[in-house]
Amino acid sequence: MRSVHRGVVGRALDPLGGRLGPANAVTVGRSVLVVVVAVLVVAAPTARWPIAGLATFALVLDGVDGWVARRTGTVTPFGARFDMEVDAALVLILAVHVAGQLGIGWVLFIGAARYLLAIGVWVAPWLGSPVPQRYWRKVVAVLQVVTLVVVGTGVLPRTADRLALAGAGLALAVSFGTQVWEVRRFRPTASRRSAVLASGVAVVLAWAVLAAPDDVRQGLASMAQIPLEGLVAVGLVVLTGGRVRAVLAVLGALLLAVVAVVKLADLGFRVSLGRAFDPPTDFSYAGSAAGLARDSLGPFVGTLVVVLAVGLTLGLVAGVGWAGWRTARLVATRPVTSTRVLVVGGAAWAVAAAVGLQTPTGTPVAGRATAGVAAAHVTQLRADLADRGRFGARIAADPLAGATATSELGALRGKDVLVVFVESYGRYAVEDSPVAPGVTDVLRRGTDDLAAAGFSARSGFLTSPTYGGISWLAHSTLESGLWVDRQGRYDQLLTTSRTTLTGLFARSGWRTVCDVPANRHDWPPASSFYHCDQTYDARNIGYHGPAYGYPPVPDEFTLAAFARDELQPGHAPVMAEIDLVTSHAPWSPIPPLLPWADLGNGTSYAAAARPQPRPGGERAAYGAGIEYSLASLVDFVKNAGDPNLVLVVLGDHQPYAAVSGTHAGHDVPISVIAHDPAVLAAVNDWGWTAGLLPAADAPVWPMDTFPGRFLTAYRNP
Repeated sequence: MRSVHRGVVGRALDPLGGRLGPANAVTVGRSVLVVVVAVLVVAAPTARWPIAGLATFALVLDGVDGWVARRTGTVTPFGARFDMEVDAALVLILAVHVAGQLGIGWVLFIGAARYLLAIGVWVAPWLGSPVPQRYWRKVVAVLQVVTLVVVGTGVLPRTADRLALAGAGLALAVSFGTQVWEVRRFRPTASRRSAVLASGVAVVLAWAVLAAPDDVRQGLASMAQIPLEGLVAVGLVVLTGGRVRAVLAVLGALLLAVVAVVKLADLGFRVSLGRAFDPPTDFSYAGSAAGLARDSLGPFVGTLVVVLAVGLTLGLVAGVGWAGWRTARLVATRPVTSTRVLVVGGAAWAVAAAVGLQTPTGTPVAGRATAGVAAAHVTQLRADLADRGRFGARIAADPLAGATATSELGALRGKDVLVVFVESYGRYAVEDSPVAPGVTDVLRRGTDDLAAAGFSARSGFLTSPTYGGISWLAHSTLESGLWVDRQGRYDQLLTTSRTTLTGLFARSGWRTVCDVPANRHDWPPASSFYHCDQTYDARNIGYHGPAYGYPPVPDEFTLAAFARDELQPGHAPVMAEIDLVTSHAPWSPIPPLLPWADLGNGTSYAAAARPQPRPGGERAAYGAGIEYSLASLVDFVKNAGDPNLVLVVLGDHQPYAAVSGTHAGHDVPISVIAHDPAVLAAVNDWGWTAGLLPAADAPVWPMDTFPGRFLTAYRNP
């Protein structure tokens, strides 16, 4: 064995006269560093920075050994192979490290890519054929190491880690994919097999788009169906010819791309917002989503994520369009085979439809998924158009037109009435969930703390018109007494003079305030529709502390600043809507709770130790955010020193499905808090639970009915 080994190495080093050479010596040094990194990953995986430092040094030396080889004229196949294997080992070791740190098993595919290709070469030797050198592939290789090193340090938010790894993995897949393609391209004998492979991929992709469900709850097994739309498309191509066939192929490719985008959007909206995608209005959320990414991940990473998302969408459109066109061309060039497929497939579809054959998930094998999606969207579009007139009539039927808070809410005269929305505070937070014990404990302690300060509370539930996001639908519903469950209704409502609760108080002399700390720009509806005399946002609230991802201002500071600016002794009665946003994004850091006397202008947060993330992922982070917001609210009531406070505290919607699951309802907790016993006595007939924690059997009302009940309770006797 020893003599064989010496013979192999000797032949490899023969161009160097049997010497190792300076470049290979550098590579040997790199290999030693890689071994040390491997030892640390196994023996001390928490030593993130030493691992990152050694891996970075090894990456720098990767450029050095090539430079040395070129400058000294010692470039050899052995040296290139030696360098590549050391790189592959480093990537694999770092992938193991990151997978262990984050619990993301698929990261191992990044580390195993080189070895999977080696297995592929063993199975199909043609994969090992030489291909032209591409500089961008070297960049992709370096990107893998850089990404794994940065993610391994733990400096990025969890979501940014996943996105960075996904981007690096996608780049690696493209690199290997194009390499395989070029191997085939430069081997003419394999051109026929390449064409067959490409056609097969196109057919499978086209079928997958047509059979894919638009609801994640249907599962992948629902794709085991025969799509009727595909049979119809094959029939049209077979029966036509010439320019008509060419036009049909192009139109079919475009329609297939549109179907892919709409189905993917449906899946995303059902997971995050509990409903299907509504193209006429939901495209407007693209700007909000981009802003959320930039605010949550930072300007650079957020913009990178947005660019990546746009690129992936365009890639999806291009790939699916290509699949549709390639499939149509395949059908046109093989009419006999296509006709047989059409006859057999049509017969199978008819039999499956006749006997009611279903997939394991209950989806009919005789599939019409795409037609169903198209019909549903057309129906929704028609319903939206018809709804505009009906909703306009409801807006015009304004029961409070001309009324004043003095006449309608005289029982609250002299009170400071605050409507406080706690972002994503849903029923999930207080009942039958992993986060409920922590949240309910905060609510129980908060009830006791309020009682010690002379305040009491009553609590129940409201059903929100939205789920998982789009908070402004809930805000406008509570303010207007109209069911605003879609963007079209919201846009229509904001152009009218419909009376809102805030406007009602403004009409009677209360100072009205809109406190929206998540905003970083002007928001005209605050004055034009809600009739707020003063609007606070991230720019004028006086916060100079550190950022916490999407929420630019900690909730505790938002409330303290409101007390500082609006609740000074001798102030006029104020009515305000205040939005607490720390719990909006469960991937963002949670600010610490500080003594009110130490808040100042917020710079004290920079010196305070941040609470450590809880184990349990997004759900645990969501629970921590809700606990923080509610604890901040209780501290505000205790510290504001305002016996005239009356608070209506509620959630705007349930958390999105990644936290609450796919079967959560739309219910959110609501509480009325007051110091004056008469305020709570006025709602005794509501049947709400005493304290901040509503009982499981507490009343549940639609959110749009609350303003009417509120007016009835506090109308002048």
